[in-house]
Amino acid sequence: MFRLVSLNLNGIRSAATKGFEAWVAGLAADCMGVQEIKAQADTVVGRFDTVAGMTGHFHYADKKGYSGVGLYSRKAPSAVVTGIGNAEFDAEGRYVEARFDTPTRRLSLISCYFPSGSSGELRQAAKFRFLALMAPHLKALAAERELILVGDINIAHKEIDLKNWKGNQKNSGFLPEERAWMSALLDEIGLVDVFRTLNPHPEQYTWWSNRGQAWAKNVGWRLDYHLATPGIAKHAVAEHIYLEQRFSDHAPLVIDYDFTL
Repeated sequence: MFRLVSLNLNGIRSAATKGFEAWVAGLAADCMGVQEIKAQADTVVGRFDTVAGMTGHFHYADKKGYSGVGLYSRKAPSAVVTGIGNAEFDAEGRYVEARFDTPTRRLSLISCYFPSGSSGELRQAAKFRFLALMAPHLKALAAERELILVGDINIAHKEIDLKNWKGNQKNSGFLPEERAWMSALLDEIGLVDVFRTLNPHPEQYTWWSNRGQAWAKNVGWRLDYHLATPGIAKHAVAEHIYLEQRFSDHAPLVIDYDFTL
């Protein structure tokens, strides 16, 4: 069994003060993708480069205290790729890919943090630029290897994926263009929204605003995903959104797959 976690930390130092390392230690995960670490190498190395026996590989943002992603693994990857080859977004530290290739299998695990467009038109335009780059990138990757991308996609795909969908149709994260991009990723490129294959139920959220008692009232959004090629998605057997403790404004998304690295 292979246990893979995705968690937007909203700051790795902040999440550490809330006990996320102890939680991971008890989870027996094999790999963990983290996003929005909000730290650079001088903070991570020697303190957060290993967590619960897993070694981390990171893509840092140039700007201090901003963005940044990591992928932790118990097994050493055969290769690590940082960035998608675009200067604008690689400077923001949004993509790290660990490859676990063998003579009989090519497999990538990716931790990715998609831009948010909620702060205004300029960032929404940047988000659309990122989406335009990621679709062909993932299509090309999926054509040559199995993959699981975990991360904060910053899109709620369907009405079931957020509490107040009627009032958010003109807001970033639930715009028709964003949802259409996600549909194309699944329907045309063929990636699988793994969580939804296992859990078709409503009110399954991974992010809650800090405003208006959203957490207490479960007024949330499902923004965090496992997106996988069909060959690996078919091995998913169990999902869990961890809600018992809060390390961030996001909840950890845990999925077990019936295979081994």
